[in-house]
Amino acid sequence: MNSISIPIGGMTCAACAKRIEKVILKLEGVETASVNFATEKAVVSYNSQKIKLPIIRKTIEKIGYKVLENKNITEEDKIRKQSEIKTLRVKLIISAAFSLPLLYIAMVPMDLGLPLPALGLPFPAQINPMNFPLIYALLELFLVIPIVGMGYKFYTIGFKALAQRSPNMDSLIAIGTSAAVLFSLYNTWLIARGQFIAVESLYYETAGIIITLILLGKSLEAVSKGKTGEAIKKLMGLAPKTAIVMQNGEEKEIPIEEVKPGDIILVKPGTKIPVDGKVIEGRSDIDESMLTGESMPAHKNIGDLVYAATINTTGMLRFEAEKVGADTALAHIIKLVEDAQSDKAPIAKMADTVSGYFVPIVCAVALVAGVAWFFGTGGNLEFALRIFISVLVIACPCALGLATPTAIMVGTGKGAEKGILIKGGEVLEMAHKINAIILDKTGTITEGKPEVVAVEGDVLQLAASLERYSEHPIAKAICDYYKGEYLEVSDFKSIVGQGVEGIIGGKKIEIARGIKVLSDGEYIGRLFVSDKPKQGSLEAVEKLKDMGIEVMMLTGDNKETAENIAKQVKIDNVLAEVLPQDKASEVKKLQEKGYKVAMVGDGINDAPALAGADLGIAIGSGTDVAMESADIVLMKSNLTDVPVAINLSRQTIRNIKQNLFWAFGYNVIGIPIAAGVLHLFGGPLLNPIFAAAAMSLSSVSVLTNALRLRKFESK
Repeated sequence: MNSISIPIGGMTCAACAKRIEKVILKLEGVETASVNFATEKAVVSYNSQKIKLPIIRKTIEKIGYKVLENKNITEEDKIRKQSEIKTLRVKLIISAAFSLPLLYIAMVPMDLGLPLPALGLPFPAQINPMNFPLIYALLELFLVIPIVGMGYKFYTIGFKALAQRSPNMDSLIAIGTSAAVLFSLYNTWLIARGQFIAVESLYYETAGIIITLILLGKSLEAVSKGKTGEAIKKLMGLAPKTAIVMQNGEEKEIPIEEVKPGDIILVKPGTKIPVDGKVIEGRSDIDESMLTGESMPAHKNIGDLVYAATINTTGMLRFEAEKVGADTALAHIIKLVEDAQSDKAPIAKMADTVSGYFVPIVCAVALVAGVAWFFGTGGNLEFALRIFISVLVIACPCALGLATPTAIMVGTGKGAEKGILIKGGEVLEMAHKINAIILDKTGTITEGKPEVVAVEGDVLQLAASLERYSEHPIAKAICDYYKGEYLEVSDFKSIVGQGVEGIIGGKKIEIARGIKVLSDGEYIGRLFVSDKPKQGSLEAVEKLKDMGIEVMMLTGDNKETAENIAKQVKIDNVLAEVLPQDKASEVKKLQEKGYKVAMVGDGINDAPALAGADLGIAIGSGTDVAMESADIVLMKSNLTDVPVAINLSRQTIRNIKQNLFWAFGYNVIGIPIAAGVLHLFGGPLLNPIFAAAAMSLSSVSVLTNALRLRKFESK
């Protein structure tokens, strides 16, 4: 099964995204498809034996959208967005330049209940509608034509979508403004035939102002949407463009794309590491804050790993390139954040479902309302048309479509800035539901650097001789503590979760849990090992408790050691001497009690428990297996980021709910008002111009609310 992310241009609302999604899913061989309006991407899983990628791309383009290239997505996306904003601004300026005089000449001479005539505003006598109605009508027509030209895409996309029975927001605008212009053209024809009273039934300014206001809303929306992805853009812009490669003993600067694994790279002080690799000469302090969030530079010697986009602060280094391009740690992080921002949270399903049916329902409501008012007013076509246009232009599927993905984009981006990698909208939504957290001990609560503090019996040489064949942190601590010669060991065995054993001097020596040493089954001594809590572990546990979350420790260590650490960090519930394969069952027990459980571990030894938990959180660098085995990766390896991640989730979900409330509320209230419900009870009738303004502002308000998450700070 193949999975691909396809950038798509030309989407104007959530209905567009839903339409593309439906069309892709109809293709044989496509398993899943998720189109995100905010990120402008389709994530498609397909069987390459049944369907090829070019067919999927052609299908998207066939229904009127543009498939963008994935190559050099950083620069291309940036240039495309800037071009889109610039084009919208130019269209808005031209449209406004013609709309303002159109609005002026349409409203000043008319008695619309406005105080304009009373202000003594100047008005040319040569175009007075009472004396020269045809000139007046033709002037309005002349002014509205450029405005319609600036909004031509509303018509080309809108009517095409309508013809394909998948109307979108553009369809609503196209139908509404076309109705206004066509009705005005009809009345202009009547004026030319001598029916001068028809001058009072011109709606050119309505169409012109609606298009201008929609362009204004689109411009503001484009700028705001660009801001929602700032975090990922910052990450993408971190990597240097060139690298200094040693070739035949000489330095040669080449484009980063040309660097190959095995190349010897020279990095001077103050410059960025171009790719991932291993130091072969020199020593220096590297600022890895962009990767780990850790403010203190990391000291690098020969044999140490360095990562792309980190900064060499002091000495000169030579290193061998190991991972380049899409294989670097930075590239993996960028992909993870991109995937997260494209992922849909379960809370978005309702909005997606509504958006899919929204535009057809609005068209039906507008038509029914218009017809009802036509007959209800004794055949007043002008009144019915006003109702029809108002309903069409006030409806806003954009607000619904932007409510969830924009908040997720900002939330996951903010997490990435803080070194918290959240793998998708579903993960982000689950995190706010967590009410129980299981913490692994070694390397999570503690430093993961145990030290031998005491030895009982003459067992140190035996223990060290056995443990030198083990990779466990405690084994390393024992070997570091022992300074003598090792004994010969045969038949060495490592038993996961139990200990190690082997034959020494003809006797079976075992080191069991609790670091007890046995000879042919008889207890002969013990080693005492201590591992101190990490800085911040106590603070993290207290914050989690304050958030109403049950905290417990789960470890394979002996009960005495576990309870000692638990006491230091104020954890009351401790499960010790638990085998790795049994950790997942402990998670399940909590889930069966009704808890939503998060498991926090190193992402390797705790993989079964991480996978079984409702939320798996890996403590560790984003460069290792942890990135693949957990839902959230804490790159600072700091437990204090666990409450930060959950708090970020809670605030993001709260923001999404606010967005959905206002998006649904706006349409639930706005559409009936536009349909004339208030007018039935003596209330005012909504002017189509104000309806268009309200529609534009609804999308901008949702985006503005989502952008508030950029101010999120850990508490």
